[in-house]
Amino acid sequence: MRKIYLSTLVLVLCGCATTYQPKGFSGGFSETQLDTNVFRVAFNGNGYTGREKAEDYALLRSAELALQNGFTHFAILDSRAGTNYSTFRTPTQSTTTGTASVYGNTAYGSATTTTTGGQSFLVQKPSSTNTIFCFKGKPEGVFTYDAAFLQRSLSQKYKIDTSK
Repeated sequence: MRKIYLSTLVLVLCGCATTYQPKGFSGGFSETQLDTNVFRVAFNGNGYTGREKAEDYALLRSAELALQNGFTHFAILDSRAGTNYSTFRTPTQSTTTGTASVYGNTAYGSATTTTTGGQSFLVQKPSSTNTIFCFKGKPEGVFTYDAAFLQRSLSQKYKIDTSK
């Protein structure tokens, strides 16, 4: 009975895509400031997060970080996206049922064993990392993202309240 409760708890905790949040048990974003205007931003999803969402969440966090530090635009110096693979195997359980009867001095019987579980599942966890260079104002001759525009656009796409 305890295994059922534990399995249910794990499914509830892990049963949905990683939300837009700081890195935790089920994934999320993190950042490292490398210079006054250079940051490395990462987002790690769980097995229910799509690759596009992981890349968009890394972009959204890049835009937020630029704005929080007084910058209006940013350029991506380096971008990496990948997927971590792992497997999950369900537990196996066997149940045996039988019948027995006696006719005279002879005993008759049969038994049936049923085994369930033992399936293996491939789990794919996408990740995306950007190294960004931030600007106060739009520089000439360099492709940059407008941080405020990108934040609004991605927040609307995923229905995320970034006003906190």
